[in-house]
Amino acid sequence: MVYGVTTFILLAVFLTFYLTDRRRIINGFLFNLFFCSFLVLSYYLAYVVGIGFFRLFVIVPLLIFFFILTFGLFALIIGLFLNARILIKREGRRLSNCLTLMTGLGIIIFFLLSVIEPARFLSPNVQPLFAGSSLIAVYFFFHLTNFLTAYFLYQFNRPKLNQDYIIVLGSGLINDTVPPLLASRINKAVDFYRKQTAVASPPKIIFSGGQGPDENLSEAEAMQRYALKKGIPEEHTLKEDRSVNTYQNMLFSKQLMDSLTDGKYNSIFTTNNFHLFRASLYAKRAGLKSHGIGSKTAFYYWPNAMIREYIAVVVMNRKRHSIVVGTILGFSILLTAFNFFID
Repeated sequence: MVYGVTTFILLAVFLTFYLTDRRRIINGFLFNLFFCSFLVLSYYLAYVVGIGFFRLFVIVPLLIFFFILTFGLFALIIGLFLNARILIKREGRRLSNCLTLMTGLGIIIFFLLSVIEPARFLSPNVQPLFAGSSLIAVYFFFHLTNFLTAYFLYQFNRPKLNQDYIIVLGSGLINDTVPPLLASRINKAVDFYRKQTAVASPPKIIFSGGQGPDENLSEAEAMQRYALKKGIPEEHTLKEDRSVNTYQNMLFSKQLMDSLTDGKYNSIFTTNNFHLFRASLYAKRAGLKSHGIGSKTAFYYWPNAMIREYIAVVVMNRKRHSIVVGTILGFSILLTAFNFFID
């Protein structure tokens, strides 16, 4: 009875937060908490009460967990290296394309340090420093888990066909033309535009992106030309050509929409699916009540992009993470100094 009530309460709390605002990492934490509670409830119903159906909800996660413990780390490292090889071959040797490679190397180093245990070769007085480092690693592991869950849940966003505006986020031009990555965002907006136009009044599409130092025209101009070739009427398009990053995409597009409709409108934005959740965080930060829909991305591009997205999300909340990490390190240093003092 207690397990059931606890699980129900956690589900209610998660749904309250999620339905109120899907653009929060805490939604991932609350869902993970509910899921763990559900697993405990399933175990109780399956092996204490004797309802065999719930054994499925216990055995399958255990098998997945067992696979991860035995083969998951090795498979992850191999997968990261293979992905890095494919990405660098197709997209070029740039630092931004080497994140999966660096992550794979980092996991190997972490694994080797765990096996060697360098702390045993040093004075016991410095043990708090190693304990603090491990605690920081655990903190970011749980934060990453919550981020991935929140990201996954946000992919189920399905906006209604009653939008006044569709914001297309820029991502850079290549030789003053729209590259495939950016084209997929525009195509997603065009698809939604056509679906809504078939049943309601057509929305206006805002192409958001400024002009880079190596570009002869703004992203907004290039995107608009691309959409016009797709059959979108020019009078149903708008250009926001000042922004140079995602936050400004949201902020300047909001200012444009506010000036046209006195702040009363429905809007969505389109971007690539890997960028969707972080873009929603920027929309929230800009005060824009807008959710997004994501265009598909080539599978080989996704792992590296997700690592970049997570790093960017950590940087967005660097003050909070700095406080947590600084507090842990501070206590570790104090305990280490205390050990040397009393030794």
